[in-house]
Formats: sequence, C-alpha cells, structure tokens
Amino acid sequence: MKRIFIWFLSFSMLLSGCSGLKNILSARDAEAAIREVLSLGSEFGGSILSKKGAFSKETLMSALLPEDFQKILNTLETLGLSKEIGKFSATLGTAAEQTVEKSVPIFLLGIKQMSLKDAVQIVKNDGTAATDYLRRTMGDTLRKSISPVMHQALENYKLETEWNNLIAPVKIFAGDKLNLSLSNLISGLVANMMFNKIAEKETAIRTKAAERKSALLQKVFGKIW
Repeated sequence: MKRIFIWFLSFSMLLSGCSGLKNILSARDAEAAIREVLSLGSEFGGSILSKKGAFSKETLMSALLPEDFQKILNTLETLGLSKEIGKFSATLGTAAEQTVEKSVPIFLLGIKQMSLKDAVQIVKNDGTAATDYLRRTMGDTLRKSISPVMHQALENYKLETEWNNLIAPVKIFAGDKLNLSLSNLISGLVANMMFNKIAEKETAIRTKAAERKSALLQKVFGKIW
C-alpha cells in the first residue's frame, strides 16, 4: 500500500511538472510573436496613414513650426498667406501619405533585422512594450531610412522650394533661430505617427482576443505568464 502511495505521489508530481512546462514561455515563441505584432502594426499604420487626408494641416504645420513660431504662422495668415499655406499643407499631406506607403517595407525590414534579446520580458510587460522597444532601438535608423523617400516625394511636388519661399517672412522675424529641414521634419512626423499606430495595434492584440488572428498570437498573448 505504501509503495502504491509513493508511486501515485511521484506520478502526480510528474504530471504537475509537465503542466508547468506548458506554461513556460519560450524565447523563440516570444520573439516570433513580437515580430508578428510589430509587422501587423506597421501594415495597419500604412493602411491608415496612406489614405487621403491622413495628415491634417494642423498636424503638418505643428511639426514644421516650433511652438514659439505658431504665432508667426498666424501672423502670416492674417497677412493674406492663408491660401498659400493651405495649398502647401495639402500638397505636403499628399507627399506624406505617399511616403507612408513606401515606408512600410522599411519598417518590416527593420523589424526582421532587429535584435530581440529581451523578448520574453517584452511579452510579459503590459501596454506597448514591443513598440517602445522598436522605437528605442530602431527609431533613429527608421527615420533616417524614411528621409530619402520623403525627400523624393517633396522633389516630385517642388515642395522644398515652395517651403523656402513660404517661410522667408518667418526668417525675418526669427533670424538665425529658424533652421528647418523639410524632409527631416516630415520624416520624423511620419515615423512618429507610424509608431503610434503600431502601438495602437499592439494594445489591441494584447487586450482583445479577436485581434489575435494567428495560432502564435493566441498562444503567446492569450494567457498571463
């Protein structure tokens, strides 16, 4: 009877151990899931931000002019430049939308190549840990990679010249304080808005079962580790 009890106890412990193994998150699964989340987020961001009207006049001009110069922009509008500013921002918005569409492969390649040593911890963290990691480790690289694409879009519409003409009166007020690179500023805006959309998708996958379309996402994000 004693032998039977010991055997039963050992067998129960073995089953318990096997069950525990099932709840261990492997680094390989975590890494693959994070890449999938970020890739889905990039595609989601591209689908939203490449649509016409995705970049409002207010969003674009706020990115172009520091807060201190917003009053100067208002002054320019009161001087009769509202039409020119409106036309410029509309065309710039189109260039930004086209850049977003072409930037998605850049994001996907960056996600594929980035190192994920902390994959398990990123999965276990709440919120937008994966997006934050991408922004922290690849943010500058992605912005620099987008910049030539944006520059080409600006060239197609001759926006660099139009921008320099538009801010000429602003430079009179600002002097040497104003040194603005149109392609760099809008590339930064595009990257930041893409990161925001990636974060939005990550949050949805972490919190909504319906967003976990693949078996891997269901396995990794469908339980609390």
